[in-house]
Amino acid sequence: MERSALTGTGLWVPAASISNEELVASHRAAVARWNDEHAGEIAAGRAEARDPSSEAFIVKASGIQRRYVVEKEGVLDPARLRPHLPLRGEDQLSVQAEICAAAAREALARAGREPRDVDAVIVACSNLQRPYPAVAIEVQQALGARGFAFDLNVACSSATFGLQTAANAVACGHARRALVLSPELTSGHNNFALREFHFIFGDACTAALVEPLADARPGAFEIVSTRLQTRFSNHIRNDFGFLNRCEDGERDPAELVFRQNGRQVFREVCPLVSEQILGHLADEGLAPSDLRRLWLHQANLGMNELIARTVLGRDPKPGEAPVILDEFANTSSAGSVIAFHRFHEDLAAGDLGVLCSFGAGYSIGSVLLRRL
Repeated sequence: MERSALTGTGLWVPAASISNEELVASHRAAVARWNDEHAGEIAAGRAEARDPSSEAFIVKASGIQRRYVVEKEGVLDPARLRPHLPLRGEDQLSVQAEICAAAAREALARAGREPRDVDAVIVACSNLQRPYPAVAIEVQQALGARGFAFDLNVACSSATFGLQTAANAVACGHARRALVLSPELTSGHNNFALREFHFIFGDACTAALVEPLADARPGAFEIVSTRLQTRFSNHIRNDFGFLNRCEDGERDPAELVFRQNGRQVFREVCPLVSEQILGHLADEGLAPSDLRRLWLHQANLGMNELIARTVLGRDPKPGEAPVILDEFANTSSAGSVIAFHRFHEDLAAGDLGVLCSFGAGYSIGSVLLRRL
């Protein structure tokens, strides 16, 4: 079985950014509008008035300061609360394929490879813009890559599940070089109307190249091992799908976008993630003290602090568990890869880190990486 390595990462970031101040102003206007339109129902007790947001609330709840979005004006329009995306024809590159190609080219350049060197493309993200043809196959064509391509969805854990899939393909000889791409346009499935959700997400796309360890340059990262876990839960859910139009009865529109029971998720997911990382280390004969870096899923500052503290058995030192969600917000499966992309150059040969993502499912993926 061929050993594998993570040899290059890439990042696409939208040009537009929304501060908490801007988002709160939009949300307050949207709430006032909704409460006014539903004043009669609220007075009769058939509906509850919506609460306006505040900058202090957002920071306390999440640690988020701002987020990048693919299109800003539509998100901030109180009457729309979602991005404007021009309709593209079938002869045009789709938006997810376009941002994947941009992130992929950076990852390939960092690894010193060309698109023609790639023979597997995996698009792994929480939401895909269509069921078929696979966005991954479209990216494969746009890049001029060879081999095979397919899409994969395990919500916020998609990137780590994709990395294990890529490492397995390399190990078994099914591919020589595999790209894992996470085009997370989360502003398309976020509910910007509700106080508990409107601040959570941001847009980004990551790319990661996996190839045989024997081909990796110094400075790349050996994929020591991977672990995946799933456990069913309804506490994070999105019911949008192709059968919606066949259902008898009318759904609440809020069911067709992201929703969660945040407090329950916090209580249930943090122990599961900590146990997985500790168990993963133990299976490899390693201790938490062997870790130099934790690149965690960027969902919530409180979750990351608790998980890092539980795994390490102490408060993390500056830089041990880097945070990027203050700038990016929750970018779903892209978050842990962004943390790696931004914070790995300072590690020395032999240093060990764990890249871990977790989310709806529940799903958890952890990847142990050692600097070459």
